[in-house]
Amino acid sequence: MGVFSFYNLRKPRQFEHKPIYYDPRKEALEKRIHKVKVELGVEEADYEQYKEAIKGSFIEGTTHLKKSRDRGDDIRNRVYKNMRLILIIVLLGVIFWYFFMT
Repeated sequence: MGVFSFYNLRKPRQFEHKPIYYDPRKEALEKRIHKVKVELGVEEADYEQYKEAIKGSFIEGTTHLKKSRDRGDDIRNRVYKNMRLILIIVLLGVIFWYFFMT
């Protein structure tokens, strides 16, 4: 029987779906055909075509997210900056405690 440890926790398995039959050219062709049919009025418009237009609209509407995207910041940079800030605050706290409490 294994011993439970808080230090060596296993991460759950991630779901990875790998499509067996995927043809990007066929998918692009179907999108173009559907777009032409919608423009001619043969088919009703669905919401799938609007997903691409909506996909970056929140970032375009905010100035600070747009600036961070233009600088090339990603999640790793933000985590690194936050950890650096926490480390500086802890070091300043230790220095304050050392000089004023002892």
